[in-house]
Amino acid sequence: MFPAADAFGKDDMTDIQVRVAEVRTETPSVRTLRLVSTDGTQLGPYPAGAHVDVVGPTGIRRQYSLCNPPADIGTLLIAVKREPDSRGGSLALHTVVEGDALSIGEPRNLVSVADEADRHLLVAGGIGITPLLSMAYELHRRAEDFELLYFARSAGECAFLRLLCEEVTFRDRVEVRLGVPRDEQLPLVEAAIARLTARSHVYTCGPEGFMAQVLAAAEPVVGGHVHVEHFEAAEADTSQDTAFAVELDTGEIFEVPAHRSILSVLTENGVDVAKSCEEGICGSCVSGVLDGVPDHRDNCLSVSDKAAGDQIALCVSRARTPKLVIELY
Repeated sequence: MFPAADAFGKDDMTDIQVRVAEVRTETPSVRTLRLVSTDGTQLGPYPAGAHVDVVGPTGIRRQYSLCNPPADIGTLLIAVKREPDSRGGSLALHTVVEGDALSIGEPRNLVSVADEADRHLLVAGGIGITPLLSMAYELHRRAEDFELLYFARSAGECAFLRLLCEEVTFRDRVEVRLGVPRDEQLPLVEAAIARLTARSHVYTCGPEGFMAQVLAAAEPVVGGHVHVEHFEAAEADTSQDTAFAVELDTGEIFEVPAHRSILSVLTENGVDVAKSCEEGICGSCVSGVLDGVPDHRDNCLSVSDKAAGDQIALCVSRARTPKLVIELY
């Protein structure tokens, strides 16, 4: 069994051997894999909104959200969208069959269900339904007030459509909108946001432009209570990058050239740093900032985390000051 939700940490990078117990086709480009442990131990429960690292047949490590009920103890469910420009991760997982072996990491959360909210609004676009589905299960289990608004291009491209329509436990909380153009989605999102208060929380996942639209609409109503889950790395202009120094809390100092990441420099010098995606998405390498100003270029820290300036994703982010003093988590 995985440790309790509050026991997960950046050092929990031990891989777990699992077997594919079931493969289901959700859409022509999305399939779900139900995973069980190879030694018969329980894989759950897990914290709602969590994702896991998955190592497929090609040895490539990628992150996938868990989308079965978090209270389940026997299995884990991931949904894999086959990307046309896949570098081998999603494409390889679309070749596995029942009985195949995979390796996964322990669940980690970048977005979690807020305990203090009076109401929760989940807004999903396309494959962004995956982390929000687990949250819907958890909110229903807690008897919380929530609504799930889900946009997809068509019924044929709508993952979990049958489940959401037939799920008797919370189908009255779900609104599925098919074939709505991006410029016509905003009024529907605003109507759902209008039912919220300053104590409510909004969670969104989907294409970058979609999430930006939800964020802009929600912030005037709920303030900083907007949680965004990214699947893609942030794009940054690196043309003006310059060298800077990084000092560890142990006193060791390393020079980070303009064309290198903090993570790569530390790793090259034998410093043990937790890492996974190395694209600023998974949050594995996030560490503390004791002095200096970080230049955030990640998609894993929240807006409030970045404003606080006391954390940094070592794989992509840089410094706005000549030196950063950091502590490794």
